[in-house]
Amino acid sequence: MALVGALFLALLAGAQAELPGCKIRITSKALELVKQEGLRFLEQELETITIPDLRGKEGYFYYNISEVKVTELQLTASELHFQPEQELMLQISNASLGLRFRRQLLYWFFYDGGYINASAEGVSIRTALQLSRDPTGRIKVSNVSCQALVSRMHAAFGGTFKKVYEFLSTFITSGMRFLLNQQICPVLYHAGMVLLNSLLDTVPVRSNVDELVGIDYSLLKDPAASASNLDMDFRGAFFPLAEGNWSLPNRAVEPQLREEERMVYVAFSEFFFDSAMESYFRAGALKLSLVGDKVPHDLDMLLRATYFGSIVLLSPAVIDSPLKLELRVLAPPRCTIKPSGTTVSVTASVTIALVPSDQPEVQLSSMIMDTRLSAKVALRGKALRVQLDLRRFRIYSNQSALESLALIPLQTPLKTMLQIGVMPMLNERMWRGVQIPLPEGINFVREVVTNHAGFLTIGADLHFAKGLREVIEKNRPASTSDTSASSAPPPATTAA
Repeated sequence: MALVGALFLALLAGAQAELPGCKIRITSKALELVKQEGLRFLEQELETITIPDLRGKEGYFYYNISEVKVTELQLTASELHFQPEQELMLQISNASLGLRFRRQLLYWFFYDGGYINASAEGVSIRTALQLSRDPTGRIKVSNVSCQALVSRMHAAFGGTFKKVYEFLSTFITSGMRFLLNQQICPVLYHAGMVLLNSLLDTVPVRSNVDELVGIDYSLLKDPAASASNLDMDFRGAFFPLAEGNWSLPNRAVEPQLREEERMVYVAFSEFFFDSAMESYFRAGALKLSLVGDKVPHDLDMLLRATYFGSIVLLSPAVIDSPLKLELRVLAPPRCTIKPSGTTVSVTASVTIALVPSDQPEVQLSSMIMDTRLSAKVALRGKALRVQLDLRRFRIYSNQSALESLALIPLQTPLKTMLQIGVMPMLNERMWRGVQIPLPEGINFVREVVTNHAGFLTIGADLHFAKGLREVIEKNRPASTSDTSASSAPPPATTAA
């Protein structure tokens, strides 16, 4: 009985789970590029290490080591890979740090001081970033674990007290190595929890597409890492700005990502596109009205000739009034994705009327228009773009079959008007695109779109249009007091 109850609860939870409209997979092939950019950033961060002054006494000798600064970092061997439960693991081995510090030595009344170069060798760093979903649906670095070890240090002492420094070097270098071991992990913790999170803050979560519609890219659950990739499920739903709490139920096929040949893959279901079209429909944007000179001259003449019998029965003040042609979508358009291509089905009303000045308009005819558009999806940089092409067009009367026959002569000119006058305007707006959830400074290149049953995938490679340092400095938190406090790792994360 308990087993049946558990199965029922599991099925209920599965039924209530929200399906993603957008999925992103980052494969292990992207890690080499990410590692190169990340190591440049890491080198710059490690050069900011500050080491406390080192003071001591051995017999009659008093020494003070101060102003210790990292001058260079050489990373000879490093590896970045996915690891289940930890998401991203970075291992650096046999690295070296170049140091410069000020020395001061007092022996009775004799004093010696100056600057000297030193090196820390055999540096090993092992750090893991854990990624998760925060309460707002944003991807965040939720934890950074770190182990760092400096195997040995060497300082080239010189000057009058060279022999004395050589005698004291064991104490000095051992102390500096201990302090350096304690400083590496706090720097990496701050880089992950504060600086990398400021980069992830540039990923759009819930933002405006234009003045009518917004898009919601909230993460539905924590990112899932395997040995070869990192998968993220996003809501991927548009919404009308006037109805911020409205959402379209997702009953589409869940997109699947199985490929791993490219650096990154993005999948969009039919729901993603349906929610966009329904949002614009609810916002009242799917209508077009052409009046007077806006109606093509040839079409104006044809319409007046077609409805001449109705026009001549009107009063003389109305006969020469401007013609109005209004197209209004009757129901939210729907997208269909098949391996053969992507289509959009639209049903609209076409109203033809005369618009006399200072008088109510006089309707001449009303008809239904069924159209099927082919959609070509492309990804440029971070913008998802769609280009539409009119494939099928049919008009008919919702009054009688006889009137539908009378509309046949209007079929070709109305289709031409759509192709020449309406489709370019629509494609100009569609080609502006909508941003996909990527951090600032990272773009897609060499994209390939593949259609499946109910969803499409886009495989691409990554390109850093801006360096990590440039983006992070631009979005660095304004207050440093809070970040410095939050950047201190737990004591267990630093291994001496």
